[in-house]
Amino acid sequence: MPHISNTDYEGEIRNFGDKVYIRTRGSVTIKKYQKGQKIDYERVESPVVELEINKGNYWYYGIDDVDKYQSDIDLMNQWAEDATEQEKTIVDTEVLADIKSQVATINKGTAAGRVSAAYNLGTSGSPVELTESNIIKYILFAGGVLDEQNIPETDRYMVMPSLAAVLLKASDIKDASMMGDGKSTLRNGRIGMVDRFTIYSSNLLPKTSDGGSTCWDIIFGHPCGLTFASQFTELDYIEHPETTFGKFVKGLHVYGYKVVKSDAIGVVYAKPVLT
Repeated sequence: MPHISNTDYEGEIRNFGDKVYIRTRGSVTIKKYQKGQKIDYERVESPVVELEINKGNYWYYGIDDVDKYQSDIDLMNQWAEDATEQEKTIVDTEVLADIKSQVATINKGTAAGRVSAAYNLGTSGSPVELTESNIIKYILFAGGVLDEQNIPETDRYMVMPSLAAVLLKASDIKDASMMGDGKSTLRNGRIGMVDRFTIYSSNLLPKTSDGGSTCWDIIFGHPCGLTFASQFTELDYIEHPETTFGKFVKGLHVYGYKVVKSDAIGVVYAKPVLT
């Protein structure tokens, strides 16, 4: 989430239901100047968004003493790592699935673009077909949609399914240097830069069957559009519970998120096709 959201918040998360406050980007007024005139200053306010920590997941697992002593592997640590990875997957999947319904109408569909309404980004029943020969064009379309909303050019992102990422890497910018990246290996799902977008590959994007084909929502935007805050608030180690012999761990992860600037996020509804 940190790559596609604003995670800078004020306040402390201690329990489910807590509230934190996230400062959003303020707006500066640009004024005309004439030689010799007196200039006025303004006090720029950064609007504060209240975010409720209203979601949570827990885990509770353990190992019997007999199993612990018979195993040469540190199972508890392995399970802790597995729980953390599973929780990340669950939360990311939930957030990515919720974004589309909150995106500005003009940032998706067959007539996207606040000024031109000229970009076809696909819609249910009529997805855009992505191939290695046209995928760059649709990335440029997404950039044009954000440009028409006057969204900052820095820190833009795009999250696409791995199948679309394969098409991109097979396209005319498969050379790493053309993607603004001196290395060809992938790191944390990050592929590289295309038209001001940092491109990420993810298997957690929403997908559906449309006309017999699998289609995905490709999410793009700027982190100012989405706020996210989370905390592992409970982590308890329990030796020998009343009902058994062993060591147990229980934990609670609470979080909250909100789309606060719907015009800073867009969606390409696409059907990637290998040729």
